[in-house]
Amino acid sequence: MKKVIMDGAAISRSIDRIVHQILENNDGADNIAIVGILARGIDLAHGIARQIETLENVKIPVGCVDITLYRDDFRELVDIPDAKGSDIQFDIKGKDIILVDDVIYTGRTIRSAIDVVLDFGRPKSIQLAVLIDRGGRELPIQPDYIGRKVDVRPDEYVQVLTKETDGVDEVILVKRK
Repeated sequence: MKKVIMDGAAISRSIDRIVHQILENNDGADNIAIVGILARGIDLAHGIARQIETLENVKIPVGCVDITLYRDDFRELVDIPDAKGSDIQFDIKGKDIILVDDVIYTGRTIRSAIDVVLDFGRPKSIQLAVLIDRGGRELPIQPDYIGRKVDVRPDEYVQVLTKETDGVDEVILVKRK
């Protein structure tokens, strides 16, 4: 069973709100760089960057991190991990990094992503933007910017679909089998 909880218009409104909060909290975009977490976090990161560039008339550096080898459970999941690789083509030293992911749950993905970012250097700050906060944290990690909070039962999960990866912008609530 699937239930659409956000359509493309709702996602767009949430990203608009996130962008304005980022700009307000950082006094503009002069020191901002955006890093998306593979896979859908990078799609959202590019959308946020495009919108900031339009509003502020500046070029925003965008990178991506692959947390596959940084996960604390990757050896339990597969014998041979399929790492795509991280790609940050700018100096993060002294930057305000906006780390972007689609859904935050336990906080473990974010912890891993922070480790990857820090391997590239020492930013001024790392701020977290997520489209969906589904609760259930296991680590003391909270997003700075949230598109929507969703109550999710233990037998459900949230799936974010993006036009770039899936052909449609939607957030769906899926009942586990």
